[in-house]
Parts: sequence; structure tokens; C-alpha cells
Amino acid sequence: MAIATVTRPQRWDSPFGPDMTDADVESLLETPEIAAIDADAFPNHTPVSGILRNDTRIVEAKPGDIIVREGDYGNSAFLILDGALRVVLAPGLPANMLGRQSVRRKGFFEALAQLWRNKDVVEARDPERGLEAGLRLGGDPTSVRVFLQDVPVVLDQHQTARLETGALFGELAALGRVPRTATVFAEVDSRLLEIRWQGLREFRRFDEGWRRRIDENYRRNALSVHLTESPLFENLDTENLDEVAAHTLFETYGSFDWHVTYQKMRAKGAVDAEHEPVIAKQGDYPDGLLMIRAGFARVSVNLGKGLRTISYLGAGDMFGLADLYALWKGDEERCFTATLTAIGYVDIIRVPAQVLAEHVFPDIGEPMDAVAVELERPLEADSLIEWALEQRFINGTKAMLIDINLCVRCDDCVRACASTHNGNPRFTRQGRTFDHWMVANACMHCADPVCMIGCPTGAIHRSVDAGSVLINDDTCIGCGICASSCPYGNIRTVEINDVNGSQLRDPDNQRPILKATKCDLCSDQPGGPACVRACPHNALRRVDFQGEGLSDQWLV
Repeated sequence: MAIATVTRPQRWDSPFGPDMTDADVESLLETPEIAAIDADAFPNHTPVSGILRNDTRIVEAKPGDIIVREGDYGNSAFLILDGALRVVLAPGLPANMLGRQSVRRKGFFEALAQLWRNKDVVEARDPERGLEAGLRLGGDPTSVRVFLQDVPVVLDQHQTARLETGALFGELAALGRVPRTATVFAEVDSRLLEIRWQGLREFRRFDEGWRRRIDENYRRNALSVHLTESPLFENLDTENLDEVAAHTLFETYGSFDWHVTYQKMRAKGAVDAEHEPVIAKQGDYPDGLLMIRAGFARVSVNLGKGLRTISYLGAGDMFGLADLYALWKGDEERCFTATLTAIGYVDIIRVPAQVLAEHVFPDIGEPMDAVAVELERPLEADSLIEWALEQRFINGTKAMLIDINLCVRCDDCVRACASTHNGNPRFTRQGRTFDHWMVANACMHCADPVCMIGCPTGAIHRSVDAGSVLINDDTCIGCGICASSCPYGNIRTVEINDVNGSQLRDPDNQRPILKATKCDLCSDQPGGPACVRACPHNALRRVDFQGEGLSDQWLV
């Protein structure tokens, strides 16, 4: 048998900043925040200099450049090397200044007029449409930035706080896989060090100073708020709440870029519980309450030599409460009654058992139904849950579900979609099936929208009012990052034309201009998704895999 050899891929095969030089690294090593790092604490295979060269890049920002936008999903943090930035405090900047789409629902007659006013030209665009926020072009798609054209007016009309040299921001969203909580823009010419999450993780793991800084920032800015959002902690007084927050641990499991490895894992059949990182194991001593801050986790029980899935948990859910409470009540033999594994990437808050025993359980009496969230779903639905987890459809909040037994393939749904999008349908009536149900290739408006990570202009974003994932056609540069990131293949890039039918091309290289397109849930239509309303047999619906529950919406 012939044997071929290939170099094993390494983590640093693709540096974050390919233009980083030795001189840049030496200069960074002399900055106070980096120089304070204990380099000897880092392993030989992951030296500080290696992290700086491969997991960081230097960003030059001009006045008005938006560095991070409120609501964005990012994978990096920023350290200000020189200059000054402004963070916009509540209520924040309007959507159009951030390069996003301001959605206005059409009136009845406007919606009706679409039937005869749609253009004959496919993917027609008006190239003269302008923006209140401009685009500052760079040498590559990732360096394109939305910028504010009048910084003094912004400072005059909006409340802001100044960030100066040495300030670190964006680390909580980068490590926790949660949206950015504020918009930050450059006030003057500034120089920043952007650290992708892998490098930030290593700094936090091996350096006590960075770990303390990141953890204290989280405890101060987010943890108490997160705890009080749970019925278990909402009635605690300030003293007890502070004690709980002070002893809470932060943990992450799985791959941050799970959408990159998912297809490879699926091809190998390695998407079941046995191949997922273990967070808690059935039979282990319950040492703490696990609260999911972001991502998804699978709950399973031992069955023979394998595991049987009984449920799944998402952001805001808990695991182990009943076991911990039974242990506190005197059941000394109690252990975890199920196994919890990470699906993709999971950000966990662990509240130690001793903290619950001292500050929580004495005051709540019998556990409240509202916080006993680790209840099992019906066991007869396990094969369906397994399938939904394998396909990662649990991520969807507005998935297009078609009953194949009722669907007559008339394509009225496709035509209705085309009528509301200038003749261009935004989904494909095909997809993966289970029994007589099909999840069509239409944007599911995910709870964890990995398509939004890496968009250089923020063109793909979540709407504030409805939470739908939208694409602002004006700021989309057609780089295709969102399309390649979507693990479901529900985003496409298309060549566009002007209103007269002429293909739009880049004057520099004569390549066609591309735009990303996908389902927008008919965000500007008065009646909501046209596909649902157009189906003559009620074969199509939009479902939330998390909120409605698989057994309720499928097994009827």
C-alpha cells in the first residue's frame, strides 16, 4: 500500500497579523502591559513572543473609525498602544451610523405594489445610494472600516467615556461569545493591538496578572447582573450576592470556531456525546452549579457502553441544581445523575457547592420550578433530539420547517419570497430531513450567529427590535466571510447589476461586485415572513428549536 505524508497542520500556520515583523514584536514586548507578563510561566511551545507574532495584529485607526459596534459578535480584544478612543454610553448610536440597516415596515399598499413594481433585472442595486457612516477601505477585506464622518457632532450629541493608552476592552465578548455591549470609536489617530481570542486565552491561562485583570473586569461589569437574571439569585441581598460573585469560577469548553471543524467532525461521524468535551460526568461528585452563559451543552445518561441524549441546554440554563440541593439536604451519596458535554463552544459559570450551601440554599427552601431547568425532555423523542443536535439545528430561532407530507411542491413559498425581494428568492426549498419534516436552507436567525464573527463592516448584524439577523446591503463588501462561516450553507454571495441590467464590476480589477444575501424574515413586510403566509396547505412554519421544544413542535 502506497503511503503519502503531509505536514500536520499547526495552530500558527495562519497568523492573525501576517504583516507582523520582528521589530513589531520587540516593540510590543517593551510596552508596560506586555512587559509585566511573566514570560517564564509560558510553555516552550507557546512563548509570549509567539503569541504576539501569531495571535495579534497592530491596527491603525483614524478619527471616527469604529473599532467595535454594540451588538457585534467578535473574537478579539483590543489594547490601546497609543492614542485615545471613546466608548458610547447608553442609549448608543443609531443603527445607520453604525453601518447597519434601519428597518421600516411597508404599509399595506406599499406591500401590495410589490406585485407589479419588482424589477426585471436580477439582483439589481442602485450604486448611488449613500451612507451616513462611510466606508474606509483598506488593502484587504478585513481592514475595511465603517467610520463616523463628524466626530465632534457625535461627541456633542452622545454621552461617551474616554479610553486612553493601556486600556483593554472587548475581552469579555471575545472570550464569552456574547455580543459587544457598547460601541467604541477612535477620537484621534490611534494605534491598537488586536488580540484574537486564542492569544487572549493563553495570556489569561499562563499569566496571573492578565487572568486577574480579565476576571475582575467580568466580575465588576457583568457577573452580578448575570447572576441576578436567574431566579435562584435574584432575591439575594448585596452582601450575599457579592460573596457568590467573588467565588464564582469561569470556564470554557469546546472550540470557539466550532463552525470550522463541525463539517469535518460530521463527516467522521464524531458529533455524538462520546466525542464532545466533558463538562460534568454522571457519577461524579457535584462540586458546583453549572450555569451556561453562552453556547449549547448536551445532557445525556449512561446507556450500556454509550450515552443516551435526554436534553440540551442553552444560555441561561443550569445543570446540577437538584443534585446539589439533595446533597445539601443530607443525601451524602448523591452524585451527578447525568453527563454534560459541550456542543461546539460553551462558556460556563461554576458556582461552588459550598457557596450555594452558605449563601443560597438556606434562603430559598424547596427548589423553585423556575430554576429546576435540568428537567428531562420526553425520552421517546431521543432519536429526534439526537438528529437535531447532530445537525446543530438547536441553534435556530426561526428555522424554516416544512411538513413533506403536506407540501405539494407548488413553490408558492418561493414565489412569495421573490415577490418581496425584487424578484430574488432568499432561500432554497431543500434541506435535511427527519421522518416527514424538512429543515429548509433558509437563514435560521441563530442564537449563536457565527456568521457575524469576522464581518469587517458589521453589515451582517442582529436587529435590535426583533433579534433577526440582517445584512445591510449598503455596507456589505461581498467578502464572503459570513457565507463561509455559516455551518448550514444558508448565505450566498451573488453578482449584482445596476437598475439597467449592466453587471457592476470593480474598476480596478474588473471583477464582478458581490453581495451577500439570505432570508431576512421579511423584516420590512407588514405581515411577517411571506413564505409562511403563502403556503396554501399550512405545510410551512418558522420554529424556535429552543423556545418551543422539539417534542411539542414535531411529534404532533
